Amino acid sequence: MSDIEDVFGGSAEEAKPKPDADVDAAAEANANADAESKSSVVTERTEEVIPGETEKMITETIDEDGDVVEETTEVTRKTVKRTMKITETSATTKTTTLTTPAKLYGKDLSEYDDVDVESLLAQLSPEEITILAKEVDPDDNFLPPDQRCSYECSKDATGPLNRKQLIEHINKQAIETPDEPEFEPYVQGKVRGKKWVPPPRDAREIEAEEQIAIDMGDEYEHALNDATQEEIIDLAAILGFHSMMNQDQYHASLLNKGQPVGMGWDGITKSTQQKLFPMDPPNATDVEESIKRVKDDDSKLVDLNLNNIKNISDEKLEQLFAALPQNEHLEVLSLTNVGLTDKTALLLAEAIEKSKTLRVLNVETNFISPPVIVKLVQALLKCHTIEEFRASNQRSAVLGNKIEMEITDLVEKNPSLLRLGLHLEFNDARHRVAAHLQRNIDRIRVKRLNQRK
Repeated sequence: MSDIEDVFGGSAEEAKPKPDADVDAAAEANANADAESKSSVVTERTEEVIPGETEKMITETIDEDGDVVEETTEVTRKTVKRTMKITETSATTKTTTLTTPAKLYGKDLSEYDDVDVESLLAQLSPEEITILAKEVDPDDNFLPPDQRCSYECSKDATGPLNRKQLIEHINKQAIETPDEPEFEPYVQGKVRGKKWVPPPRDAREIEAEEQIAIDMGDEYEHALNDATQEEIIDLAAILGFHSMMNQDQYHASLLNKGQPVGMGWDGITKSTQQKLFPMDPPNATDVEESIKRVKDDDSKLVDLNLNNIKNISDEKLEQLFAALPQNEHLEVLSLTNVGLTDKTALLLAEAIEKSKTLRVLNVETNFISPPVIVKLVQALLKCHTIEEFRASNQRSAVLGNKIEMEITDLVEKNPSLLRLGLHLEFNDARHRVAAHLQRNIDRIRVKRLNQRK
């Protein structure tokens, strides 16, 4: 019997220490729990032999002759100590949550605030900058599309883009490309493929719908049971149940006109027929006579409407504008859609500066350019009687930021203007003009109230 067998009471193979089962089970559970985590177990075994005491064992045996023979056996007991060191290393992927700070390459993003990006980019070569540009997708609308994506076309351009020729080529390819044949020909009334069948409804939902009931009392139940269809529709309109009726039923019930024919619960709402309104009669104002009355300062001519008269010549408009400064009774002048150009509009601006009684001026729907509109608004500063000026819907639909700011500055200097008919695109100009006009209205209202007192 060897020393190791004597100490452990078994063979040498049986005396070898076995790894801890709990450690193996924990390592296996961690490996199965996270597919991305990695673990390595390093086991170190050291053996230390401690010399022990020597013992004598005396055994008596009988030999072949029958004599008793004593045998002395010396046994030296040795203690063998083994230590096992287990080192576990793991690398897990952490998920960034609301409570976990975001990290980049193992560092918090706040640590990159002090990094000088310009110096780092200056150290890169042109090839490295090209590679970096392919990895970055900037969300900047001011960059051209070829610089916002990593795709690079190495082909040379065949020539300038011809949009018409490109569309014709695409249409030609679409016409010449044959249609893909159907695997199963179409037959009217025959279902091709698998027909969709709705799943059966839950019995509990059906039972709950059947159990819904409203106890309104005997009087209301008799009233609803005896009510006609038109009365129920009227009741639904009063209660606001728009989904229970169509549009014609709802409006007819609100206006108390009765239900239209064929518009019951099963009726279909059709489009309402458009109402035909008669065309406005042409403007029958005599231009020459009106110009003469303006020159003569007719006291009865307070409102002059020349709208939609297309055959007014520039000479007649020049005569009209030349007679405006001497007139002391005309208050409203409408020149909508008369073909007013920049040449005649400048003459109108000079006449406005000298006008004494004009309150409303309308030059909408003409051919006045934005700079000339600025001249007209500027002329209003010298004419303190005009309260309303309209000049929208000109040839240039957009005035531009510079023109709108000039108009805004001129309006803010005008203490008598109350209404301005111009389409301003920018919010700043609209708000400033609206605020100034409101201040003018408030000041004039207070002034009139004081005069009455």
